[in-house]
Order: sequence, then C-alpha cells, then structure tokens
Amino acid sequence: MGSEPAAENATATGIETVPAAEPAAFRPPAGALLRFLRAPIELRSYGNLLYLALAFPCGLAYFIFLVVGLSVGLGLTIVWVGLPILALVLAGSFGLAALERQLAIHLLGAQVPPMALPAAAGATLWQRARAFLSNPVTWKGVGYLAVKFPLGLASFVLLVTLVSTAGALLVTPFLYPWLPIELFDRPVDNLGLALACGAAGAVLGLLSLNLFNLLAAGWRQLASLLLGSARFAAPPAAA
Repeated sequence: MGSEPAAENATATGIETVPAAEPAAFRPPAGALLRFLRAPIELRSYGNLLYLALAFPCGLAYFIFLVVGLSVGLGLTIVWVGLPILALVLAGSFGLAALERQLAIHLLGAQVPPMALPAAAGATLWQRARAFLSNPVTWKGVGYLAVKFPLGLASFVLLVTLVSTAGALLVTPFLYPWLPIELFDRPVDNLGLALACGAAGAVLGLLSLNLFNLLAAGWRQLASLLLGSARFAAPPAAA
C-alpha cells in the first residue's frame, strides 16, 4: 500500500502522526439549559419580577427627591441655609440606599457588603460627620439612586411589554370563541391558530423570564458594587 512507506518514514524519523480531529459540535452546558427551562418554577424569578416592577416607581421617587433637594440646597448655599438642606439630602440618600440594599438582598438574592462600620462609642458629632462624608458608599449610594430612574424606566417598559404580550397570547385559546382577537391583522377564528398563539405565548413567557433574570443579575451586580464596601465586611472567623 502507498501509505505504508509514509508510515515507516514517520516512525523512522521519530515523528508521530496524529489524525486531524473533526470539529466538535457546540453543546450548551447541561446546567445552563436546565436553569433556562426551570425559570418558571423558581421563586427567585418572581422575586426578580417584583424588583423590576418596583424599579420605576422607586426610581421616580428617588429622582424627584434628589433633583428637588439638590437644586434647593445648592441654590440656597449663598445664604448658608442650603448647607443643612444638602446635609439632609445626603442623610436621606443614605437611608434610601440602605432600603435599596435590603431590596436587593431579599428580592434579588444579592450579596451586598455593609454600607459602613458601626459608629465608635463616644465619637463626637464632628467625627461621625467626617466618617460619613469620607465613606465612599455615601457617594456611591447617591449615584445608585440617580441611575435608578432611567434604568428602572427601561426595565419597567420591557417588563410590561413582554408580560402583556405573552399573557395575551397564552389566554387566546380560552378567549377566542367569545372575543374578537386579531394577530397581525388576521382574525384568530379557529382552534389550531388559537393553540399556536398559546404555544407562542408559552415560549415568549419562558424567554422573557430568562431575560428578566438576566436583567436582575445586572441589578444585583450594580447593587453589590455601589451599595456596600468590602472593607466593611467582617473578617472570616478563625478555624
């Protein structure tokens, strides 16, 4: 055979020939696929939904609080009245950031480090104020409240759009005999088309839940970065 001399030459020169491997087909990790399919039965998915639904009204309230408080405080600094107002805005922002931290922990399952160290016993008012103003979480918390409105609005619009569309498709098989329903200007007037709409709604609902979980993961990461500091976390207990 013609291949035998080539094989003998390769052996003689000490070079081992290895047949080229065929490219393996891409296979998604089984765990990722399982998490994707399991989204509708996980309680965390609905905690994420609740957080996303609250993001817009909370963000709007924070936006109004910051805009009004900062504009009034900065405008009145010329007569020194603005300084106490700015101090109250900062203190209120810290409290609202603490509320957001609890929401992220309980609804999103975020691992958020503490926002500050406990106040030292016997610390004076000036020492407490200096620690508060030098705490990076004080200012990062204000930033979190500021971005909550635009990001919360985008999350809320996406949530309402996808949930309403998926829900309308899901109930089509039950409502089409009694209500006039149209899909892309075509009336849904038979069982087959109605069942197809229901199946499309189920698929869209599954995709939407996983998209919302992905959005919630972004919120979880943002909360972990801005609403706490690792330097305030308790050191691990010695074994």
